[in-house]
Amino acid sequence: MSEKDEIPVSNTLTPEEQAVWDAKAKVRVLLNLWDLSGGKMKVKKGDLTKRIVRTNETSQRYLGVLGELQATGAIEYSLVNRVTLVELSAKGKEVLAEGLKSKDSLFEFDGSQIGTRLGNSLLKWIRHQDSAASVGVEKGKGDVGAIASYEDFKAVAIDVYDSLNRDYNLDDLVPIYRMRRAIGERVGRSEFNEWLLEMQANDIFQLIGGEMTDITPDKAEDSIKTALGAIRYYAKRLNS
Repeated sequence: MSEKDEIPVSNTLTPEEQAVWDAKAKVRVLLNLWDLSGGKMKVKKGDLTKRIVRTNETSQRYLGVLGELQATGAIEYSLVNRVTLVELSAKGKEVLAEGLKSKDSLFEFDGSQIGTRLGNSLLKWIRHQDSAASVGVEKGKGDVGAIASYEDFKAVAIDVYDSLNRDYNLDDLVPIYRMRRAIGERVGRSEFNEWLLEMQANDIFQLIGGEMTDITPDKAEDSIKTALGAIRYYAKRLNS
């Protein structure tokens, strides 16, 4: 079987079958986008299309699904240097979570086998959710909210670093932009910068510059700029 995810259904569907296909496709699109984006990054629309279009399908089949996801705010488009980028919104993550865990969800794997990519994406999602839940339990909270202090940030940053390093095999060099995007709106940009630099001053992280082969303007913006104007792209944990 090819690397394409799942076995596609027939292109000739009744309205009821089409509704079920659309519901499943939305979850697959969001799960693949979450996996490609690391939960926060913008990705090329073409890269997403390559992941979601299965054997004997065309990208045209997904135009309606992508349009509905955009209309509901689950995904957002932007144009950078004439390249269309797609981003998974906070609402999109909520839709994905509901689609995967709800007893009423129509999502299930088609056929007798699933593709390796989609299966691994689902495993990463489960591990990510377990990791996020553990932070909330550790702090005695039912859910994970805003980060209001350096000590809270330190705990979350270490947890996010370890999770990204483990799940994506990053060899102890975790891109700072991925940490920022994984933490998301729980902390302001200035606080993230200040507290991550404080963690470096306290010998918890070493922030490293150098080169990033797949650097883009938005990745550079979400990295760290020092007081002297140098950009640090990676974090390396010192106190393992």
